[in-house]
Order: sequence, then C-alpha cells, then structure tokens
Amino acid sequence: MSVTRRGVVKGGAAGALSIALAGSLDGIFQTSAGADTGEAYGYGPLVPDPKGVLDLPKGFTYKTLSVEGDPISDGVVVPGHHDGTATFPGSRHGRTRLVRNHEQTDSGTRAVASGKLTYDPAALGGTSTLEVDSRGNLLSQYVSLAGTAQNCAGGRTPWGTWLTCEETEGFGGETKSHGWVFEVDPHGRRTEPVPLTGLGRFAHEAVAVDPHTHTAYLTEDAAGPFGLLYRFSPRDHRGGYHSYMAGGKLEALYVRGVPDLSVVQEPGTRLRARWVDVPDPSAKKTSVRKQFDTITRSQKLEGAWWGHGKAYFVCSFSHTADGGAADHAGQVWTYDPHKNVIELQLVFKPGGRFDGPDNITVSPYGGGVILAEDGDGEQYLVGTTRRNKPFAMARNALNGSEFTGVTFSPDGRILFANRQSDPGATFAISGPWHRLRG
Repeated sequence: MSVTRRGVVKGGAAGALSIALAGSLDGIFQTSAGADTGEAYGYGPLVPDPKGVLDLPKGFTYKTLSVEGDPISDGVVVPGHHDGTATFPGSRHGRTRLVRNHEQTDSGTRAVASGKLTYDPAALGGTSTLEVDSRGNLLSQYVSLAGTAQNCAGGRTPWGTWLTCEETEGFGGETKSHGWVFEVDPHGRRTEPVPLTGLGRFAHEAVAVDPHTHTAYLTEDAAGPFGLLYRFSPRDHRGGYHSYMAGGKLEALYVRGVPDLSVVQEPGTRLRARWVDVPDPSAKKTSVRKQFDTITRSQKLEGAWWGHGKAYFVCSFSHTADGGAADHAGQVWTYDPHKNVIELQLVFKPGGRFDGPDNITVSPYGGGVILAEDGDGEQYLVGTTRRNKPFAMARNALNGSEFTGVTFSPDGRILFANRQSDPGATFAISGPWHRLRG
C-alpha cells in the first residue's frame, strides 16, 4: 500500500520511469497518516448514525433494503455476500432496477432459482434483481441467476445488461466448469445460464465496456502468479444480449519495462500500452495468467468502470511481503483507448485513513469517483473530487464488513452500495449531491 512519480513509456525500463505529470502538485492524492482527513472536501465530516448502521455527511439519509435472508417467495430468500451491482431504468418512469452479485463460495445463503436460470446445481452464487421507486423504496426482488460461483463484480453493458463475473477457476463438487462471465437481462426476459466463453476462463473480477466499440476491459484477481488486465475485442460490434457469444479476440496488457504496476508510484504517470494475444482463453490445460513469461501484472486487480471516455480499473493493494514489487494501499488507473495509454490517477499510501479500494463507480458529480473499501480497520465509501482529493462519503458503523456494489441510479439521485456480509444488505443513499466541495 504506497506510491511515486513516473511518466510515459516510450521504450525500455528507463523510459518507463520518465516523468510526464499531468497537472500541478495540487492534484497529487495525499493520503499519508494525518495528512488529509477528507473533511475539507466532499460533503463535510460524517455524522454518527443513531442506529449504528451507516454514518453519512449532514443532510444525507439512507434506507436499508434486501437484507440477506429476507423472504422472497416460498423457500427462496435473499442470498448472501452482496457484491458488484449496476442500475438500469425500471419498468415505469422514476423506477430503478438493480442487478446485484452474490459472492458465494461453499457457504452462506445460496442463490436459488428455477432450473432454466441455474447453471450448476452444485454452485451457491448468482445474482438477484431488485426494483425500487424514485425514493429508494423496495418494490420487488427475485433471484435472476443461480448455479454460478463466487460472483464478485462485473460490469454494465452499453445495451443495458449486466455481466456477472465468477472469481474462481473451479471448486470441488462442481458439475460444470467455472471461471466465466454470464450475462443477465435486468428485465428478466432473455437471461440464460450460459457462459460467454470468449471473455476467457480465469478469476474474473470486473468489466468496463467501451460504449462506442463494445470492447471490454476485464480485471483478474489472482495470485501465483498475480492477475492481469485483459481486453476483449468482439467479433460482433453491433452489441445486444449475447452478442459476445460470437466470440472475439482476448488480449492481455503489457507495458514494456513494468512487470508489476506497483512500481509506479506517482499520480499522473502515463505508460504506453501494448496488447498481447492470449494463447488459450479457455485455459484448457494452463491458467490464462500462467500462459505468459513476460507480461504486466498486479497483485490485486479489482473494480472496473467506464467513464469520461476511459476504462477505470483498481489495484486494491500491493505488499512486498507477499511478492509485490512495491508497497501501496490502493491505486486507481485509467486506460485511454484513443491514446493507447494507461495513467495512474490516484494512490493510497500505507498508514493513511483509507486503504483497500475495491469496487468503483464514476460519479456524475464533480468528475471524481466513488470507491468501496475492502481494507483494514474501518470500512468507508471514499469519494474523490475532480482534482483527486479524497473524502469519506460513508462509514460502516455496524461491523468490519467491506462495502461493495457502489453505483448511482440512472438519474444520479440515489447512490446504492452494499454491506457485503453479517448480514449482507443494500443501502439507498440520498442527499444534496450538488453541494460537493473541492
């Protein structure tokens, strides 16, 4: 967990460490201990919640909905381990639909659905679909996919569906192969439990899709060796439900002279990207990440989101003690497909107030992002301003469970986020979003 200043890679390790800082020193993300509590930015200090559930800035309120174990229908309850989530227009004006992952492995409250929505009866994960009104009140919910495993994050497609990702390469007792991406129709008409094999078989984390080319950028959370950032270029560029079934080209990111993204230690660093063909995307004999000798890796590749014409992706942390090339407590990168450049946007240093960013969404307010923490100690939703100044947006006042599934409603009026466990729950957060400071 830490960081330093670098620049555009034009060739070789020396080029990788050249300086090309975008903006002034004021834009650098300072998060060393005590340097920045975040109260000078965002929406002000957090106010303790009398109910001891969710601390928010003054003027903000929340509603708790769809808690793990809540009854849905006969014999079916809300599954556990709430994770990646996206929003879509609802069945009527003013309503919002959410599709939410459940990162179930071999325990917890399993996702239960009909046979036509179940991939592998031995797997406990899946997705649930919720509809809420304009004030965030729950109107309906159901399990929209079952029989998948460890559904961590995913991504929203430009054609209005949800890609749910399995963060696994298999488990004992499975009846079908795992490590795939599945597509869920938020309106429930077309969902089929069929893997999109062109997107590869690996420990998927999240997906960001370019709305113009429909190219998908995918993160991998894995170790031994560390995971990769992938690019999937679809054969069918028209988009639409299961258009990815037509296949395409899967490639992995390679930055010359940078074998591990943790060595980049300064916001504003820009590195030239190269994309290398994946020999065997289905990993029939060898895990995809093990099919490369020379490639660029990261210890903990997590959330991804598309915004401002770029793919955002998150590295949660890097520990030299666990094999990382350098220490940091979180990085946020962007990839610009027009310039074919990745840029380090912000970093967390070890020992600061915030650490372990995971899920991410791009905020419609102020040009920054909202990050869901999965770190040590207290768990926060962390916002940033356009100049990458961090602030605390919310704090889990109940327990040490991570935040997940951070996403705004289509109209930007409600921020949804999940507490993953003990028990899993979804929050609908409303307030004076236009009052962002800094």
